[in-house]
Amino acid sequence: MLVKLDNSVLLSKSIDVISELVSEVRIKVNEFGMSITARDPANVAMVGFRLPKGAFSQFEVDDEVLGVNLDDFKRILKRAGTGSSLILERQDNLLKIQIQDRIRRNFSLNLIDIDTEDKEMPGLEFSSRVEIDSIDFIASIEDCAVVANSCSFIIEDGKFIIEAKGLNSARSEFSGDEAKIQAENCKAKYSLEYLQKFIKGSKLTEKTILKFANDHPLKMDCRTEHMGISFILAPRVETDD
Repeated sequence: MLVKLDNSVLLSKSIDVISELVSEVRIKVNEFGMSITARDPANVAMVGFRLPKGAFSQFEVDDEVLGVNLDDFKRILKRAGTGSSLILERQDNLLKIQIQDRIRRNFSLNLIDIDTEDKEMPGLEFSSRVEIDSIDFIASIEDCAVVANSCSFIIEDGKFIIEAKGLNSARSEFSGDEAKIQAENCKAKYSLEYLQKFIKGSKLTEKTILKFANDHPLKMDCRTEHMGISFILAPRVETDD
């Protein structure tokens, strides 16, 4: 396996986001590109990541599975600058990483055995889809985190509302002028601890797509032309509101 990525930021920033949820992953590299699917240890959230073959300037692979410690991988990737190219090559039980910019720098990352079954993002059905400017979504989640540890996503009469209530409260309201809303009236509550990790993915894209339903898991998609990160988060279902 030998692949070259001219825009190293695509991978380094994505790995940084994924490492918020899991510490070890199996990176799949095949004819379609590079992908990761992982579930967090608490079994509350999942993350899916994809760099398609077209994102790479050089792509020589068979089917590969690379077990990596994300903290170690992240520290190496952070040594690459904005204009750096990245070459990844498997040699036996090592991942050789070359950073090319003004000079060439070489690293070796020890590959590890990860004894987990391969996972796939589940197919879920949703009654609501909201496409929102990432900057607005990030601000709303950060507002809610100031006052509570969970927030509700609400569809009410064609409006999308993000609301948190504790001793204090925060609320953001979006009409069809500020977001693309295709939804039925519903309400679901989610952990802000996880959403604050997810919005690091939103910082990589102009738009964030949210899919949810009444007391149903959330699916959140952050996509660019050459990169996609998706998250799934279980709802908080409480007997008394």
